[in-house]
Amino acid sequence: MMLRVSGLNGFYGRARALSDVDLAVAPGETVALLGRNGAGKSTVMKCVIGLIRDKTGTIEFDGRAIQSLPPYRISRLGLGYVPEERRIFAELTVRENLELGRRSAGSAGRWPLERIFDVFPNLSGMRDRPGGAMSGGEQQMLTVARALMGNPKMLLLDEPSEGLAPLIVQQMAHMIRELQADGLAILLSEQNMHFAAAVAGRAYVIERGVIRHEGPTRDIIADPKVRAAYLAV
Repeated sequence: MMLRVSGLNGFYGRARALSDVDLAVAPGETVALLGRNGAGKSTVMKCVIGLIRDKTGTIEFDGRAIQSLPPYRISRLGLGYVPEERRIFAELTVRENLELGRRSAGSAGRWPLERIFDVFPNLSGMRDRPGGAMSGGEQQMLTVARALMGNPKMLLLDEPSEGLAPLIVQQMAHMIRELQADGLAILLSEQNMHFAAAVAGRAYVIERGVIRHEGPTRDIIADPKVRAAYLAV
């Protein structure tokens, strides 16, 4: 497995946010982590990338235990992270935002600028536009593109479709399928069941920090009991 999480417990102070979470993602596979707001999806992501240090359990990435490593070392191993908040540099241009991602990797690798613009054609025409002058959907594309500049083996995408217009959601789904076809492993957290079904073959359902279901994404969202209990807003 590219990523294997076993018995993960995450804490915010004395509050236990995750309870014995187990999940896995194979090389080249896209897996969805489904659940309502506050279910624990983002907490799983932050534990994996090392932003939450108060945790127990095992996290293995590409065969190496990473649960005790700081985020910068995990990133250098090839695990990219796109947070829900986007966190672009508003005063820098699209090109400058992307170059910052490349500097962390030290070289262009598999994702030179021209290839980035091939995968994200919307960004190609706004290379010199400040990040703060972009729409929310364009900023989301930029954050994913910037993560790719670090030459990751796997991406963590936290709520990639949230707040986006339907057309941009379709473009995001197309982009994720292209990355999967290129061999990139992806774990994404989502509330949008239809988006998840369009990009992820397998899914886990989390509620109150506990994995409640796992299986083929389409089977999960087709189950009315699962939807009503854990996914309906």
